[in-house]
Parts: sequence; C-alpha cells; structure tokens
Amino acid sequence: MVLNESRPARPDDAPEIARIYTQGIEDRSSTFETRPRTADDIAPWFDGQHPIVVVERQGQVIAFASTSLYRPRECYAGIAEFSVYVDRAARGTGAGKAAMQALLADAQAAGYWKLLSRVFPENIGSRKLLMSLGFREVGLYERHGQLDGLWKDVVIVEKLL
Repeated sequence: MVLNESRPARPDDAPEIARIYTQGIEDRSSTFETRPRTADDIAPWFDGQHPIVVVERQGQVIAFASTSLYRPRECYAGIAEFSVYVDRAARGTGAGKAAMQALLADAQAAGYWKLLSRVFPENIGSRKLLMSLGFREVGLYERHGQLDGLWKDVVIVEKLL
C-alpha cells in the first residue's frame, strides 16, 4: 500500500501546484479557467493567511488543496473558498481526500469557521468526495459561467468547521 502524506505547501511547491492545476484546466471538468498556470501565477497564493496543503507520494506532489478569499467584507473574514486538484495519474487513490482532510484541519487552526466552493454538477467524483467529508450541497447557481462558449451550472457546497 502506497501512502499519501499531506503537509503545508511551501512556495517552492508552486511549479507542481501549477502543473496539477493546469491538468484540471485542460480537462475542463473542474474550473471555468482556460489559461494554463505557471509557478509565477501560484506564488501570490502564499499570502500567509490562506492555508494551502500538498499531498506527496514517494516525494512527488500528487495533489493540493488551497483556500482563498471569499469576500473582502470584514464580516466574512472567517469564511474561505477552497479548491482541490489531483494529478491525473493519482485520481481515485485517496490523494484528494488526504488533501482535503489536511486543509480542513489547517483552515480551522487558522481561524476559519466555514469553507465553501462551487462544483460542476457532472463532477461526481468531487461531489462524492466532499459529501464524504461532511460538506453539504446548499444550492445550484444556474448559468454561472461559460466554458468554451457553453453555459455551465455549479453546485454550491459548504462545511462548517
């Protein structure tokens, strides 16, 4: 059995995070983004306020989960948006779950009381993963954005920490 080991991400993980995120962008299954990402795009994520974790297997980063600003209003300071992405070759191996479990703990330790995100309805793997971790689906944004010229809905998910 190969173990997935999670740890807080470091700025020098940015190239691997960008590589994995770009796979998700290319797959058109997880994000409205269409432009591949670089390490320079990822570097600003390391702001000291929003936890980011990576999962390694045998020293190789195979997944990440990150938090980001939800809204700039002070009343929402304890809420963060999150994302989780897994290298294509490691999908279905528990790496996403390991990343999210570590992110949940780190986000709570950082003072967040809620994490939320939006998931494409057809991304059944992510929806099942999140539900297994106690996230609830609270609604649907219809025609939330366009991807490759097509309108897509998103399922809103949240978890109180």
